[in-house]
Amino acid sequence: MKIITISGLDGSGKSTQINLLKNYLENQGKKVFYFHAINFSLANKINDFKNKYCLICKLTKKCKFKSEKERFSVSKANFLQIFLRKIFLRIDLIRFKVLLKELERANFDYLVSDRCFYDTLINLEYLSKKEGKNKYSIIRPDVCLYLQTEPQLIISRDRVPDQGLQYLIDKKVIYDRLAPIFEMKIINGNESLDIVQQKVLSHVMHII
Repeated sequence: MKIITISGLDGSGKSTQINLLKNYLENQGKKVFYFHAINFSLANKINDFKNKYCLICKLTKKCKFKSEKERFSVSKANFLQIFLRKIFLRIDLIRFKVLLKELERANFDYLVSDRCFYDTLINLEYLSKKEGKNKYSIIRPDVCLYLQTEPQLIISRDRVPDQGLQYLIDKKVIYDRLAPIFEMKIINGNESLDIVQQKVLSHVMHII
């Protein structure tokens, strides 16, 4: 089974491209598993459980259930929150390896991922405001793409991330620096949807 990931800023178009790729592969008769790194994360599952079932939350009305957009618009975190995120990442990496074995037994041809664990490392570096070290055993995707999109263009689109322009600018600096280290293939996300799709396909054709 081959792993294909698309990373990038919120609003860069990666979700659209990963779904287009999934449809393309399925039209080729391939068995494809769609993976979303945030939805898979243990931290997200715990947060969902708390928001749905925590009695204190229900009584105090202080943490009512939030939409996906609201839940993931995190631009600040304290030391404890960052520490817990690092622990959850290690657990998620173990869970991911288990998932891969299950998918291989089920004869899936591809796992296509909206974001990957490299995005989590980039987010941790952004939140901690200092350069981190990759001490995590991350399985390398067969194709790891970075949709490099200008923050100013993202802000002009219909679906604008609520973290704001400066957040996107600061995050892009980290993506641009770490993309070569993580051996991401860079695609210009400022171009039209069709052109970006063709470039995505050109990077994955050797494993189709």
